[in-house]
Amino acid sequence: MLELTRDEARRVAVRAQLLSLPRPDDVVEVVAHLGALQLDPTKAVAPSAHLVLWSRIGPGYRRTDLDDALTDGRLVEIGGMARVVEQAPLHRAVMAAWPGPGPHRPWHDEVLAWIDDNGECHREILEMLRQEGPLTAPELPSSIVRPWRSSGWTDDKSVLKLLDMLAARGEVVVVGRAGAHRLWDLAERVLPDEPVPPLEEALAELGSRRLRALGVAKERAAVSPGEPNDVGDAGVPARIEGVRGTWRVDEQQLEEIRSDGGWAPRTALLSPLDRLVFDRSRMAALFDFDYQLEMYKPAAQRRFGYWALPVLHGDRLVGKVDCTTEPAEGVLRVDAVHEDHEWSTAVRDAVHAELEDLAGWLGVEPLLMPGVRR
Repeated sequence: MLELTRDEARRVAVRAQLLSLPRPDDVVEVVAHLGALQLDPTKAVAPSAHLVLWSRIGPGYRRTDLDDALTDGRLVEIGGMARVVEQAPLHRAVMAAWPGPGPHRPWHDEVLAWIDDNGECHREILEMLRQEGPLTAPELPSSIVRPWRSSGWTDDKSVLKLLDMLAARGEVVVVGRAGAHRLWDLAERVLPDEPVPPLEEALAELGSRRLRALGVAKERAAVSPGEPNDVGDAGVPARIEGVRGTWRVDEQQLEEIRSDGGWAPRTALLSPLDRLVFDRSRMAALFDFDYQLEMYKPAAQRRFGYWALPVLHGDRLVGKVDCTTEPAEGVLRVDAVHEDHEWSTAVRDAVHAELEDLAGWLGVEPLLMPGVRR
């Protein structure tokens, strides 16, 4: 059982997420290390995937780099995440076992029954993709005989729901966008035709890769969409000073941050969907950081802003920046900078330097609204 100070745990987590120095410079290598890059369309500042890459690579990151890697097949979209194509066989093993080896929960059986009831539409979609793909959902057959029972988010979107489930089973994949619509194609045409490892072996390897990207994590964590937050028995068990429970840590990265020159901190503005903060329970335990994504809240109930960017300074999450890109006006409008505790002049200068870099990367000028402290 390893013993870590809280500072060490945070530094391992930050370094593992490529948020210390030196900066990486290759998009595909960054995604390979992170394991998953969420492709979310929200673009109050910039789409989350681009913000994540900018926060690692810096001003030299070009948004076309991600698009090019997805187009030429070095990256593929699986589960709403960009992943390196070399890792596809591991995910195919998981998809082949969907919804898992069992025992199934009642909702699993309900979903499987719903797919079976719409078997004709399922077959028609696959055949049309085989003949004419890639296609968007509106271009595909809609011969649903039993509509998806929705709580409201997926009303009248049974075909999209079916496509999402076929993607989870590894039958179809997203290969691009046509306006607001995803482009779908047969997985067999996109994913490499390589041997698929046994499920247990694939899960173990994915857990090891996930720990390499997180640095320190729980063996088990709450289920989250897209990419799990737990790592199984990867790494070695550890206790963290002042933090409850047993954790798993990447021992090599711990040794590196304990070595001379192994910890080189910097300041970064993060996407609200960044993996450093995405698991809110882990974020609170390690960083004691109060944060919520408030885009779904009424404006009057927001404390930090619609798409407030968490601020990382060294191994601490120290505040949030509420900002929005206004392309027509040519500005990055900064409505508020929330300092969790009184910042020093050095921290404030570092954050404003990041805002200048962010605005320059976006091709606009920073505009600090009245009340924002210089």
